Amino acid sequence: MKVLRKMGKRAAVWLVLGLFLLNTGMMGISMCAWAAPDVTTPSYIVMEASTGQVICEQDADARRSPASITKIMTLLIVFDHLASGRIHLDDLVTTSAHAKSMGGSQVYLEEGEAQTLATMIKCIAVASGNDASTAVAEYIAGSEGEFVKLMNEKADELGLQNTHFEDCCGLTDSDDHYSSAKDVAVISRELITKHPEVFDYTQIWMEDIEHKTNNGTSVFTLSSTNKLLKQYEWATGLKTGFTSKAMYCLSATAKRDDMELIAVLMGAPDSKTRFQDAISLLNYGYSVSQLYRDENKDALPVQKVEGGIEDTLYLTYEGPFEYLDTKGSNLSQIQKEISLPGSVAAPVAEGDAIGEAVYRIDGTRIGSVSILAAQSVDKADYMDYYKKVWVSYLMKR
Repeated sequence: MKVLRKMGKRAAVWLVLGLFLLNTGMMGISMCAWAAPDVTTPSYIVMEASTGQVICEQDADARRSPASITKIMTLLIVFDHLASGRIHLDDLVTTSAHAKSMGGSQVYLEEGEAQTLATMIKCIAVASGNDASTAVAEYIAGSEGEFVKLMNEKADELGLQNTHFEDCCGLTDSDDHYSSAKDVAVISRELITKHPEVFDYTQIWMEDIEHKTNNGTSVFTLSSTNKLLKQYEWATGLKTGFTSKAMYCLSATAKRDDMELIAVLMGAPDSKTRFQDAISLLNYGYSVSQLYRDENKDALPVQKVEGGIEDTLYLTYEGPFEYLDTKGSNLSQIQKEISLPGSVAAPVAEGDAIGEAVYRIDGTRIGSVSILAAQSVDKADYMDYYKKVWVSYLMKR
């Protein structure tokens, strides 16, 4: 207090503010809604899945070797191809000599061994099989190199600035193979929100598969590398990773009370710390967050159309509205306002944005959802106006 009195009022205010910023991480140490959780992992992020909002992060943009959490992008490419119908779960995938030669985590596929794509996905998601990842990459793209091109194209599509892949499984030691905690969270979010069926695989703790080769049939037990499935009751996935260069990495997903969180940790010093820190980060995320969701099922007014073959236009919401609060706000005070023009001029195409639903809390705008045309309305010509007049005349008779 003596120091503050000597400094003067203005200098004291700046000192207190500086100490506050330092404590809350606003000077680059840690960015969290409340006091940062006590974790050892140097690079991490916590993200809410439906909104993509970051709850907490530290050094999340740093480029690091991702080890086997590389396979999250591999799985995303696989599920994108499944969704497009280009491949199917019952397709047979044959292991090449190159795939068999992969070291590190593997499920010991033999050259020429065929497994269904569904089984190969289990081998990747549960046991982190480098051999299975490579076999699937070759099946989809013809070679691992061509598949890696798809991975980097997807990274560009997602706008990732700190990610570049050199292989499909993360085994490489190349400095050109890197990602960041934030980028891995974005990839993870894309995977679990666009393809939630991935959880059918990532929640498997243990399962047997059969190796059928020229040497006969044998049983191999897949055992999950994600110990969080047994340590955290809300855990749903997603992927672990380790190399001596990357150290211990994890993209952890969890679902509690309909809120899905993603916690990505990179560079943890040991496996135990990786999982303990993930639990701390997830618990922190749930403790400071509350999710507001409006399904937007309420009826919208009919919109007036000028100069169209029809005089009115039906409307629809673009989708639900979601808002993640980390300030302890009273979400029951959120207000919704429908903003529409007095009329719109034809032509109008289905899906055109007509207005928006605006959400506010305590007078502050927190987001919006577009209101779209539910059908098309063509511009009226001379004959259309003639028909309108004629119909109106007949109706009055």
